[in-house]
Amino acid sequence: MSKYIRYSTGSDAAYGILEGETIHEIRGGLFDDASPTGATHALSSVKVLYPMPAGKILAVGLNYKSHLGGRPQPAHPEMFYKPISALQNPGDPIVVPRDASDVHSEGEMVVVVGKHLRNASADEAREAVFGVTCGNDVSDRSWQHGEKKDLQWWRAKGSDTFAPLGPAILTGADYGSLLLQTRINGEVVQKQYTSDLIFDVPAILSWISNWVTLAPGDLVYTGTPGNTRRMSPGDVVEVELDQVGVLRNPVQ
Repeated sequence: MSKYIRYSTGSDAAYGILEGETIHEIRGGLFDDASPTGATHALSSVKVLYPMPAGKILAVGLNYKSHLGGRPQPAHPEMFYKPISALQNPGDPIVVPRDASDVHSEGEMVVVVGKHLRNASADEAREAVFGVTCGNDVSDRSWQHGEKKDLQWWRAKGSDTFAPLGPAILTGADYGSLLLQTRINGEVVQKQYTSDLIFDVPAILSWISNWVTLAPGDLVYTGTPGNTRRMSPGDVVEVELDQVGVLRNPVQ
């Protein structure tokens, strides 16, 4: 297993392998033939960035039974897009937009795609997973479901800062049995294992690839468990995934 991190020490961004509190810098990007440069940095001395500047972001709705409420279980993964402009770094704020009235956090496991996929089988999709990280599918419920809801979820789930991601990408792990937790101001508000996904990662990627080609670096938010909770300015939201780390963002 390895943990990859993207960071800056000034104006330039770089990738590294995270071991404990030390970053070992690597040349190039994650899908190149990465090799160590020999440089190291203390984690505390760098600015941690969201780990993948994605080509596109897709997300799954209604993918844990505990999140369905009274709604029927879907027959296939229910997909939607989030814009790449919604990405936010670990530690940077989730900004409640003008006129938003009911903004919720949604802690999720996020898949980083490592290979091109088109009309892929489940086995091919499984082999195309580069790794996983933590994500927060921030959502305004009034724009999503309210009386004056939008035709699509372009603001409800796509406003600036509504896709926090990080802090690291975990590779080589059993991503089908990781504990996912979300905390608001230290209180656990969501807690479930990724083994409880209705549609597992290979099924999700295979389904998407029937219509939309997936490319290395694309991100797929895999769904949120249980009940979500409204956030308010001044709150601190943490999404934690076993072996990955904690994605922490203040709300403003």
